[in-house]
Formats: sequence, structure tokens, C-alpha cells
Amino acid sequence: MKIALFPGSFDPITIAHVDILKRALPLFDKIVVGIGLNSSKQGFLSAEKREEIVRTVCAGIPSVEVRLYEGLTVDFCRTINAAYMVRGIRSVGDFEYERAIAQINQTMMPEMETIFILSKPEYSAISSTIVRDILRNNGDVSKFLPPEAIARL
Repeated sequence: MKIALFPGSFDPITIAHVDILKRALPLFDKIVVGIGLNSSKQGFLSAEKREEIVRTVCAGIPSVEVRLYEGLTVDFCRTINAAYMVRGIRSVGDFEYERAIAQINQTMMPEMETIFILSKPEYSAISSTIVRDILRNNGDVSKFLPPEAIARL
């Protein structure tokens, strides 16, 4: 069984995340959306709220599982038997950052491959960071978030 991890903070999950996930589905038997928790960072949404929203967004996709995790992503890959990691790339800057992480992950877990999926042009400017700023200032995020996420905010 080909299992992939799609890791992220998903704080909040955006339409760009959902697009990457849906485009990755045909490549794998199962994709685990791993909501990474970093104890040194204060999230905008609680871990429980992020998990609730991601579960709601992914509810109709049988080959997707949603899990919270802490610690090294490669250790979580081992826990869930994932041999692949899916990452979205929006820009050259994303590529450079993700390439470095993928190479380190490959050194730590040689049997794991990182699969980069390029963002569609219309989604390349969307990031959770920008969406959080809009939310903090009571702006309209309806063009950037899945409807299921908006209903849960």
C-alpha cells in the first residue's frame, strides 16, 4: 500500500492546501493529512479546532485520514508507515526551503521520498499566514478557505 503524509500546520487549511491534496490522491492508496504541532509556536487556531476543520473538509474523501502529531515529521512517517511525503510548492522560495528539508529528511529516512506538487497559478499567493492576518483584522476570507472551514471559524 502506498501511503503518503501531507504535513502542515493547516492554521487554517486553505483552498490551496485542498487543491494539492486532491491532486495527490490518484498517486497514493492513502494520504494522511498530518497536522504538525510545534510547542514553541502559538497557533492562531487551537490544535483541536484545526483538526476539527481539516476533518470536516476531508470528510467525503475515503482515502484520507487526519491525524495530529508532534516531533520529527520523519518519525511520524515511520509511525504511519508512510514512504512518501507530499509538499506544495508556490514559488522559488518555497522550493528552496522545501528542497533543503526534503534532503535532510532523506538523510534521516532514506526510504522516504518527498513529492513536490506545484501550486496552480491562481492559488500561488494564498498562504495560511496571509489568511490569518485577514482573519485577525476581521476581513473576508471566503475566497481563500474551503466553505467547510469558514463554517467552523
